[in-house]
Amino acid sequence: MMTIEKPWLDFYGDIPHNIDYPQVSMYEALMATVERYPEAIAYDFLGYTSTYRQLGEEVDRCADALYALGMRKGDRITVAMPTTPQGVICFYAVNKIGAVAAMIHPLSTVKEIEFYLNCSRSRFALTLDAFYGKFSELKESTGLERIILARIPDYLKGLKKVGFNLLKGRKIPTVPSDSAVVWWAEMMKTASSSAPRTEVNTNDLAVILFSGGTTGTPKGIMLSNQNFISEGMMVAYAGKLSDQDAVLAILPIFHGFGLGVCINACFMSGAKSILVPQFTPETVAKIIRRQKPNFVVGVPTLFDALSRNPDFQKADLSCLKATYSGADTLPRTVKERFEAVVRKQGGSCQLLEGYGLTEAVTAIMAMPLTEYREGSIGVPFPDMLAKIVGIDTTEEVPVGEEGEICLHGPAVMLGYLDQPEETAQVLKTHGDGKTWLHTGDIGYADKDGFFYFKLRHKRMIKSSGMNVYPAQVENLLYKHSAVRDACVIGVPDEAQVQRVKAFVVLNEPGKAGPEMEKELIGYCAEHLIRWSCPREIEFRAELPKTLVGKVAFSALEQEEIEKLKAEGKYSGD
Repeated sequence: MMTIEKPWLDFYGDIPHNIDYPQVSMYEALMATVERYPEAIAYDFLGYTSTYRQLGEEVDRCADALYALGMRKGDRITVAMPTTPQGVICFYAVNKIGAVAAMIHPLSTVKEIEFYLNCSRSRFALTLDAFYGKFSELKESTGLERIILARIPDYLKGLKKVGFNLLKGRKIPTVPSDSAVVWWAEMMKTASSSAPRTEVNTNDLAVILFSGGTTGTPKGIMLSNQNFISEGMMVAYAGKLSDQDAVLAILPIFHGFGLGVCINACFMSGAKSILVPQFTPETVAKIIRRQKPNFVVGVPTLFDALSRNPDFQKADLSCLKATYSGADTLPRTVKERFEAVVRKQGGSCQLLEGYGLTEAVTAIMAMPLTEYREGSIGVPFPDMLAKIVGIDTTEEVPVGEEGEICLHGPAVMLGYLDQPEETAQVLKTHGDGKTWLHTGDIGYADKDGFFYFKLRHKRMIKSSGMNVYPAQVENLLYKHSAVRDACVIGVPDEAQVQRVKAFVVLNEPGKAGPEMEKELIGYCAEHLIRWSCPREIEFRAELPKTLVGKVAFSALEQEEIEKLKAEGKYSGD
């Protein structure tokens, strides 16, 4: 069996090359942290704090209550919650029983919820009282038996609880009498017999996360206890997280990035997770000023919004040890603007790119804290292997050559839920005998093992037979002083196969028009080869975003296809 080269280990410093992962459940891994750091703060929710000892007690109480409701090993529960204590506590309590948590966006539509409930075969659901109506109408068309309802004020104190009830709580429709409903607060207060100890194997299915459904039906991604434990410990070691640190949990818990990094990695290391139920630049800037987190993890649009926020621009940012951007390409201008604010406000950390995907929980690669390379997404975490193979092959390409990023290691998923054919398309055994995850992402590696992400394979634009990289065009547009946001797509075209079109948000919307379009196209022509230049620019007040804040390029592509269909100019499927 061939040896896999790992030149990136030379840049690990004192980070271990390998980690000894406990062969336990996520619940057991959490309780090991509770034993080590009982009095450390596990989470802060809008001023309400819980020690690890309290968190462990609440997880146990929740598990007892769920067992009393009839939950058993192998059962599924759909968790549709913002980043709140109830969602986090339930996540680990379910695992103690040996049941499976399917995490979804709380703002999902009724049709989406119906799909998720049936896909995961959930008998239980946890959501907010505000969303009761959407779940209650699905009892007949799904296997849903119990709806556990939580309220935001369940974990608010004093004036914050009063303020929420006055401003938002009174707008929430009253929940009618319903035998299927169980209220979280009452459930947690009611004494239940202790749930019997359940044998949970570290490789058992523990969590179902869903891929984005913007280009088709979402896929259920099956992740094991070991997937989450290993990814959490990798992040903790690579970021040097300790019980003295605090991580800002802005990203939602239905997404691997938020759940895996901002919650579980914290809990693997004894760090504090600062739970943010709803992102606005104003609220997050205030939390940073007050709480002084050491780590901020997010997507590019989040850092862009923060760097423009007046409150953030006045905050003391000397507390920041590291900031990481992932889930989308980080424009150079966003990075530079954010870092300039950090430096001005007493900080010294850089905004570093990382890389991951839900099929491997989330982040499995990042720039080392002591290193920086322009445009790199960094190096693999301990025990993760990465390589570049030729498109539609399993053969590794030479250093510096572009191809598909493939991953192997303990964070790689079990597979897609009830989709063996789709699983076989991405989990493939290579000549080295290892099973590799084909990510569908195009990139390359340098001689030192630093990886560089170019784009999703499906984002590649083929214009007049030439490859066009949207991120390259977007990065150039971002450098123009008039441009605030940009997205570049390929539009079907009979002559060129695809023509390049840019969608742009201007800093001064009033300047949108033919003259600005001409100026931006000319600007691109000065810096890009002809076939990479946009043929058309459409100005927007804002760009559509995915549920985690990435620009939804596929939504724009679909809009253009619908326009062509209406004009009778589209011959695709």
